[in-house]
Amino acid sequence: MRALWHLPPVPAVLERALEGLVAIDEWLLQRGLVPRLYASGVKYRWKLPGNGWDHAAIVAARGSGDCKDVSAWRVAEQRLAGLDAWPHIIHTGGRNYHVQVRYADGRIEDPSAVLLRAEKGQHANRHR
Repeated sequence: MRALWHLPPVPAVLERALEGLVAIDEWLLQRGLVPRLYASGVKYRWKLPGNGWDHAAIVAARGSGDCKDVSAWRVAEQRLAGLDAWPHIIHTGGRNYHVQVRYADGRIEDPSAVLLRAEKGQHANRHR
């Protein structure tokens, strides 16, 4: 089943909507249906805006996800590890937005960048 939402392009609204994807990813992780993101072998791949949001099982099967997909997966696993984490959206210009992970202590983690560094064989700072 696919769901279509028409959301205003406001980071605070998009962050709240991403909570649904995070909840699905938490459910998948709790049941062992997907591995931890950085152990999954998934690669970051940019997709055109408006392409939809995919949960971790779809991303794992495909082998790649965009910033929304991988950040929601990372937030889910961090919450299950007992950390306070949320999707954090920044406007990057025009109709483009980028999703990262924000922690209660103010740190920002960018799973897309971590996955890109890992793909290039560089040290991937895995943040806890």
